[in-house]
Amino acid sequence: MSRLARFEAALAGLERRSQRRRLIPRAGLDFASNDYLGLAASPRLAKAVAEAAARGVPVGAAGSRLLRGNHPEHEALEAEAAAFFGAERALYFGAGYAANVALVAALPQRGDLVVHDALVHASVHEGLKSTKADVAAAGHNDAQSFEDAIGAWRADGGRGTPWIAAESLYSMDGDTAPVADLLAIAEAHDGFLLLDEAHATGVFGASGRGLGEAFEGRETLISVHTCGKALGASGALVTGPAAIVDFLVNRAKPFIYATAPSPLMAAAVRESLRIVAEEPERRVALKARIAVATERLGRLGVAPTGTQIQPVILGLNARAAEAAKRLQALGFDCRAIRPPTVPDGTARLRISLTLNVSEDEVAALIDAIAEALTAAAA
Repeated sequence: MSRLARFEAALAGLERRSQRRRLIPRAGLDFASNDYLGLAASPRLAKAVAEAAARGVPVGAAGSRLLRGNHPEHEALEAEAAAFFGAERALYFGAGYAANVALVAALPQRGDLVVHDALVHASVHEGLKSTKADVAAAGHNDAQSFEDAIGAWRADGGRGTPWIAAESLYSMDGDTAPVADLLAIAEAHDGFLLLDEAHATGVFGASGRGLGEAFEGRETLISVHTCGKALGASGALVTGPAAIVDFLVNRAKPFIYATAPSPLMAAAVRESLRIVAEEPERRVALKARIAVATERLGRLGVAPTGTQIQPVILGLNARAAEAAKRLQALGFDCRAIRPPTVPDGTARLRISLTLNVSEDEVAALIDAIAEALTAAAA
C-alpha cells in the first residue's frame, strides 16, 4: 500500500463533499479579495517602497527582532501606528494569524478565563490550544452570553482575569460585534478585550481606525490591526498598553522565534496609514458600493450586512460551488466558502466589495447572482 494512500483518500473524501480546496489564478472583476480600499496596487505604496529601497532599506530583516532583525523602519512604523490608532504602544507582526495566536497563547495565564465568540477566527482557536487558562465559548455577538460565561466561571470559583476574544467585523458573515458592550463587560470584571480589527481597520471608525476607535488607549483594550486587507500591505499591528507590548516581546513565541517582517513592508504600511488619514474619500467611495449592494440584494431577499462583506447563504456545498463557477465564467471573481471555514449547512458565496470595482460592476454582479440562483433552483 502506498505511503501516500491516506492522504489521497482524504483528498478524495474532500472532493466527494465538494470541500476540496485548490489554488486558482486570479481572473475577472475582484469580488474576492480583502483589498477594500484598493491600496494593494496603489502608486503611493509602490513609491514609498521604491524610495525606502533607494535609501538603503533592505528587503530582508535577516533575523528575528530580538536578534539582528530589528530595523529602524519597524520602530518608525510602530511609533507612527501607536499615534495613528491612539494607543500607548504598537508591535508589528509578520501576519494577523501570528498576532492572534501570540495574544491568546501568551497573555491569559493559568487561573484566567478566555471567553471567545463562537465564530471567532481560526487563529484564536489555534492560540487557545496553547493557553493554560480556562476556555469558554459565547454565543455569536451575544453580549449577555459573554457576561453569563464569566459569571458562571466566577460562581465556580474562578478568581483570575477574564479575557474576551472577538472580531469587530466577522470575515464570513460581515456582521459587527457589540464592541462597547464587550469592553464594558471586560472592565466590569477586571478583565481585557482582545479585539481583532482585521476587516474593520481602514474602513470603519470616524477616521478609519476600526470599530474600536473610540476606545483605543484604554488599558483594557488590546487590538489587532491587520495590514494585509484594507491597508493593502502585509503583517499586523498589535496596539495596547506598553506593559502588554513588552510582555509580548518577552513571551510571545510567534514574535520571538520568527524572522522579522521585511523592513520594506514596514515602510509600505507607514504609507498606508498616511493614505487612510489623508484620503477619507476612499471610505466614502466604498460606502457607496456597499449601498448599491444593499439595495440590489434586498430585491433578492438577501439580508444585507451593511458592510463590505456580504454572504449569500446557499446551504449545500455543491450549490455554492456551482454558483461561484457560473459567476466566474461571466467574469466575476466571487468565491464559494464551504465548511469547515463556515458551519455545516451554510456554504455560501462571499461577496467582498472593494474599490477595485465600480458601482455599476457591483450592480452587474448582483444581477448575475440573481440569474445564477434562478438557474440553480431550476
